[in-house]
Amino acid sequence: MTTDTPEAVLKRLADLLETRLPSRGGDPSTSYVAKLFSKGPEAALKKIGEEATELVMAAKDGQADRIVAEMADLWFHCLVVLTENGLRPELVTAELARREGLSGLTEKASRTEK
Repeated sequence: MTTDTPEAVLKRLADLLETRLPSRGGDPSTSYVAKLFSKGPEAALKKIGEEATELVMAAKDGQADRIVAEMADLWFHCLVVLTENGLRPELVTAELARREGLSGLTEKASRTEK
């Protein structure tokens, strides 16, 4: 286990994912992420669905090591989707910080319907 902060890990991963974009020369023949990007947004979204399902199954079975592994897979593919949309994980952590200390029910009620 490293002593890196979660923010540092997310930033490094986001920086790396950006180098795999087609516009940055990502090569689908040598990179899993570049291959996902080359297939279009649906590919990463499908992976999120698969990983979320695997996480649910691991949690249902109470398997701590699998829960951590599947959560890592899910977060990774969520980072891929952020990157595809020109977004950074810092935006997500800022949103979580904004919500910190708010009642979940109050926060949810304050959202505008989209």
